[in-house]
Amino acid sequence: MIRMYGRLIPCLTLAILAQTAFACLWDYDTLLVERSRFPEIHELIVGKFPHHSEAFYQWRIKDRLRRLTSDPDNLRLLDDLSVAYDKIGDNELAIQTALRKESLAANTYETHANLGTFYIHSGRFEEGLQQLDQAIEINPEAHFGREVYQKKLVEYLISRQLDGKIHFPIDTTMRRTGKRCGFALFILGDQRLEPDKVQEEIQQAIKGVTGMMRFGNHASPILLEVLGDLLMADSETDAKRLAARAFLKASYETDGVESKAAYREIASGLLQFQTVRQGKNTELPLGQLEGLLRTELDAANTWHDELKADEDQWIKDGANVEEEYREKYLTSPPSLNPSNLNSLKLLNLRPVTIGIGIMTLGTATLLIAKRKSIKKAKVSSER
Repeated sequence: MIRMYGRLIPCLTLAILAQTAFACLWDYDTLLVERSRFPEIHELIVGKFPHHSEAFYQWRIKDRLRRLTSDPDNLRLLDDLSVAYDKIGDNELAIQTALRKESLAANTYETHANLGTFYIHSGRFEEGLQQLDQAIEINPEAHFGREVYQKKLVEYLISRQLDGKIHFPIDTTMRRTGKRCGFALFILGDQRLEPDKVQEEIQQAIKGVTGMMRFGNHASPILLEVLGDLLMADSETDAKRLAARAFLKASYETDGVESKAAYREIASGLLQFQTVRQGKNTELPLGQLEGLLRTELDAANTWHDELKADEDQWIKDGANVEEEYREKYLTSPPSLNPSNLNSLKLLNLRPVTIGIGIMTLGTATLLIAKRKSIKKAKVSSER
């Protein structure tokens, strides 16, 4: 009996430890690991990617108006002009310019896609949806399907309106790895799906949302929140530290003490079981991650201030701003490498768990025992 209990104790211990390990995944994913899974998302969250200043769009408006005086029916110039108006926040002039183009060349993909965006930015969601439907019908694959997810996002926002308004956070649910919340729940539903289908849908949705951030407003709390939803929706490819940054950044972009506090609470919840460093069970505090984010935002703002200074100088010099910008910033896109990231090392892959440690230790023990028996047999044969 004593021998039997002696054999049972290690087995029970392994079982308990394995259950504990899978219930609490102490995880040391570095930012570099997450960036390898989701390239360029970090840059979009902090704003370190090539995007024009408001001075550029003011310059483009003057340039296009001047060129349209001698070529009033130029469709590309009208597209440029309407987008520039939208970029400076004049949604009504953007809509009027797009409708002027529609009167010259009816039913083009570009016009419907732009009009859909302009209507949405002005809060006219239903009209925007109609335009996006027409754009998708004409060219469903354009912009890597961005309009498809823009349409789904607008439908999601309509479903979440209270008294005709969007409140932040849009979904106050605490996010967890593999848990579908907010926009991820809206597009995936709560039904069980094949893992490959889940990952494919999430990747396509992320591509659509990041496209909206890149060519629209990367600092939009709506886009930051739904991006965070998507980054946490799949347990195999989550990105807790990136998602926490997205929700923290959303807190900076919203008004109201309650909204800011709610976003911070979501971000803090994402760091549960995220360790400070490898081999430690000390949880990463929100303040420490926020310190890193602030440093990254400062680096991004400094870099973009240089871009704005370049555009101001090109405008002052009477240069072709678009050509100068394309030559300097689009031929070699920037990489975000502030000094605090240089010390991070790709020490391990996720998840680091007690269960995996036990299995690794067991495998190593077996290999050592096997090598010893081989060595002993070899010595005996030599004798």
